[in-house]
Amino acid sequence: MRAQGISYDTGWVHHGTTGHDGFDPDVVRRELRVIRDDLHCTAVRVMGGDPARLEIAARAAADLGLEVWFSPYPLELAEDEMLALFADCAERAERVRRGGAEVVFVTGAELSLMNNGFLPGDSLAERVTHIRDHIGRVGDRVNAFLGKAVPLVRERFAGRVTYAAVPLEQVDWTPFDILSMDLYRSAQIAGQFEDGIRQLVAGGKPVAITEFGCATYRGAADLGATGLDAVEYDPATRRPLRLKDVYARDEAGQAAYLRECLEAFDAGGVDAAFVFTFALYDHPHRPDGDPRDDLDLASYGVVRVHERRPGTDHPGPRWEPKEAFGAVAAYYGE
Repeated sequence: MRAQGISYDTGWVHHGTTGHDGFDPDVVRRELRVIRDDLHCTAVRVMGGDPARLEIAARAAADLGLEVWFSPYPLELAEDEMLALFADCAERAERVRRGGAEVVFVTGAELSLMNNGFLPGDSLAERVTHIRDHIGRVGDRVNAFLGKAVPLVRERFAGRVTYAAVPLEQVDWTPFDILSMDLYRSAQIAGQFEDGIRQLVAGGKPVAITEFGCATYRGAADLGATGLDAVEYDPATRRPLRLKDVYARDEAGQAAYLRECLEAFDAGGVDAAFVFTFALYDHPHRPDGDPRDDLDLASYGVVRVHERRPGTDHPGPRWEPKEAFGAVAAYYGE
């Protein structure tokens, strides 16, 4: 692969509430240096809903020589709110690009699932149940929206532009420079996974896998993108509260999943891939007490985040590497 990447969470914005509590530019810079030097990444997908935070992280990544995928991620926004977010972020991304960095603008992600207006339902859980019955219509609606969003972005941003799709959205890739897909291998599609990668690459445009990953409990590798269904969330704020059941930690399984997917992407001719994710700060590791409180088991992060004590391997940040961290570092380091 040309670009060896991972995603970096700057904080999801959901109905006015921003995640990644304690976002600190100094910590961001240190973590991005770890991503470059320890994980051997050459690219980072900077994700979140706060434009100012996205620009802070993008500038820090650019200063380190990383390829920056500037990725605003709207959640539960109306069409005009999404367009305003993309316009603001495109101007910020262009400022970073003009500083000499290689920047790709990601015009949203999984819009049909994460926002109203594309599918029936007022929540992600409700919309997921409808997507297969509305494939044609949801594709038309997503493409109609992107037909407005892409020109707006290109008026403000002169670099390459893409969109992080889910396969069932049936995106028209004509307006984009890169075909990007959030692609999680699950037991249900494992038999077609490698063929699916080759079909994407056969389309002729550079292909990026903008998300792939695995939670950290036994059996999560079979679930692909739905590993977070193990979490009970606050219905109003979407803050994770606790696990729905008791799960066994399986860091080796998470590490093996990531390594196998990276091998498949390389073999299939993928141009860029982004592990999901470096850390999920709102899914902390709680090894003591009720095992249902250990939200890290459901985290797709390659590090486990502690609430109160700093990690022992890297002074400063309050996290420690999982086995997945070592697997990604070894693969990218080769």
